[in-house]
Amino acid sequence: MSQTAILGAGVMGETLLSGLVRAGRRVDNLLVGEKRADRARELEERYGVAVVSNVEAAAKADTVAIVVKPQDMGDLLDEISGSLRPGQLVVSLAAGITTAFIESRVPEGVAVVRVMPNTPALVDEGMAAVSPGSHCSEEHLAEAEALMASVGKVVRIPERQQDAVTAISGSGPAYIFYVVESMIEAGVHLGLPRSTATDLVIQTLVGSGKMLRETGTHPTVLREQVTSPAGTTAAALRELEVHKVRAAFLAAMEAARDRSRALAEGS
Repeated sequence: MSQTAILGAGVMGETLLSGLVRAGRRVDNLLVGEKRADRARELEERYGVAVVSNVEAAAKADTVAIVVKPQDMGDLLDEISGSLRPGQLVVSLAAGITTAFIESRVPEGVAVVRVMPNTPALVDEGMAAVSPGSHCSEEHLAEAEALMASVGKVVRIPERQQDAVTAISGSGPAYIFYVVESMIEAGVHLGLPRSTATDLVIQTLVGSGKMLRETGTHPTVLREQVTSPAGTTAAALRELEVHKVRAAFLAAMEAARDRSRALAEGS
């Protein structure tokens, strides 16, 4: 059985680790690279996994998942590049870091896959987009997909689409939380207790998401089913159109895409 190393034991790194364990990966086939002694002990006690240095993890593993902040990627690659070898797979979960950037810092023949995950992976409902680098085989890409499938859904895309994915699903949970926050505040403004408004909004969100996923019905059709002629919903939707909420979402996601593109160019 191949060895998988996770470098970076923050929230997303631990999320991936716990997802792999729940998906049936044996802990003796998993390694974690972590420099902080207290964090290392915590992970060893919680999962029974071996926590070693980044260099040792990179040297022993067949697949190396890098889960660090984009600004830390260069230093980490400099640290581990001497331990990497052709045929290994490096899976990067760092936003805005291109496969070309990583390939330029690792030995020739190391396969690289770029992943854009999102935070619902914490509850096994993540959405990840994966893109192969220039030395990536079908087997390498399938392994990267299997890693991310342990914490949610995976889609395969060309790397040129990664900035758009970052804007839609990578940053997407924040937009949803922003809408939920706004609806709860509106409920309080309309006279509801905050706890009641919170319960109403969260269950409405969960139920609506389940309808979208399980019925397969287009969101426009579902929206029209709620919208009676000259009714309350129609009145509310008219205000959203007046305030150009749809256009604001487009502008917001264009801004996120542009920022992702700038991060990639900066790397």
